[in-house]
Amino acid sequence: MNIGVFLNVLIFASAILLILLILLQQRGASLGAGFGGSGELNTERRGLEKSMYNATIVMAVIFIVSILSILII
Repeated sequence: MNIGVFLNVLIFASAILLILLILLQQRGASLGAGFGGSGELNTERRGLEKSMYNATIVMAVIFIVSILSILII
């Protein structure tokens, strides 16, 4: 398998997974909190939410590194 084809597949797969991980994460504040409404803000992640947050960071790094590597090649 050619390295260029592998990197293109990696970019596509990591982009799709990154989009899904971002969309599945819960938001800390609702829309009303942005307009001055009071609301609680839970800043500590636990369990599945923490795992999804860490997976999002890993996928973002993989996505960026794969794009930079295909630009170099």
